[in-house]
Order: sequence, then structure tokens, then C-alpha cells
Amino acid sequence: PASTVPVAILAQERCLRLCTHDQRPPAMKVINSQEFVKIPKGVEVEVSGRVVKVTGKYGTLERNFRHLPVVIEKYGKKQTVLKVEIWFGLSKHLACMRTVCSHIENMFTGVMKKFEYKQRLVYSHFPINVNILNGGKTVEIRNYLGEKCVRTVMMYPGVTCRKSEQTKDELIIEGVDIDNTSMSAAKIHQSCLCKKKDIRKFLDGIYECESGTVDKE
Repeated sequence: PASTVPVAILAQERCLRLCTHDQRPPAMKVINSQEFVKIPKGVEVEVSGRVVKVTGKYGTLERNFRHLPVVIEKYGKKQTVLKVEIWFGLSKHLACMRTVCSHIENMFTGVMKKFEYKQRLVYSHFPINVNILNGGKTVEIRNYLGEKCVRTVMMYPGVTCRKSEQTKDELIIEGVDIDNTSMSAAKIHQSCLCKKKDIRKFLDGIYECESGTVDKE
């Protein structure tokens, strides 16, 4: 028998369903995707499961990728290429695969060239005094905006801080791990933020002026 519901009501219900539910087709999975990272000369790589250990000129780094559904293994006859592979991955998984390659490349750069961040002390009236203790692992900041309190910043493991010999009021933060090095520089910057004042006028602080590697070649 024919439906007794008016056609206008059926059309309205169908329109509501289209507006409230995502009608996009399901995401297509890629059967197999691969990315390759070339191992530089002078770098030793050990892969155990999804744990990558890299040894080079400036030390050793180890990183765990077990939280990602990827396959990491050496590839080629001479084992000079690292292959990162994923099976039946969605677009988000494929993005994670490229992220893994970027992390591994940063590990190669760290053990071969060492990361370096340079910061400048900026002040208008009260000079900022910096003392470096414990072989560069602790930084004490005094007289920021004339304050009496001492700001103590601890470096992350494997990171050291020193004063520049060529440039006045410059700090150099060095480390093999890019995460620890950049976060140590960020801690120094955040320890001297100007609170409850107009930042257009009060510009005192410690600001990053350059970042790169110790070995420029």
C-alpha cells in the first residue's frame, strides 16, 4: 500500500539526515607505503623492533617508535638505507610514517653535526646577569628588570650552555638531541617573560637570534 506520509515531510527528514550525518565515503586504505632514509657515512644504526639507535661523531641517540604501526628495517645490499614501511594505512598513518623519517634524519644530523641555538640578552636599563654552573648544565639569571629573585634553569640531559666568546651578551645552547636542545632554549626564554606590563614598552628578556648546527658543512 502507498505511504500515507506526505511527500514534503519525507523530503524534510531526508534533508535533516544529510545535514546531521557525514555522507563522505569511507577513507581508502593504501595497501603498502614506503619511505627511505639514507644512512650517512660515519653513522652506525641499530634497529630492534621499532627502537632505533644511532651512533655518530658526537654521541649516541635512541628513540622508540613502538606507538606507531610502522615497520623499520635496513634495506639494500650494503644496508646503507633505512626503510620505513606501513601496510593498509590511512592518510593519518601515512603522515606518521613521514614524521618517523624526519625524526630519524634529525637523529643523524644531531650525532654528526650537533645542534646549536644562540640567544641574546636584551635589556634597556637593568643589565641581565647570567651565571653558568655545573659545567653548563645550570643557568642562573639575575637582575632581570631589577628584580632580586634568582631564576634558575636546568638544562635537559645531554645539553650544555655557555657564553659566547666573540659576541657580548650571547648564550650558546648545544646538544645532540634536537628536542632537548630546543626545549632547553625555550626554558631560558620563558624564564624571562615580562608579566603584567606592556610588552611593547618592556622588551627586556632573552631571545633566540640563530639556530643551526655546530658543524656548518
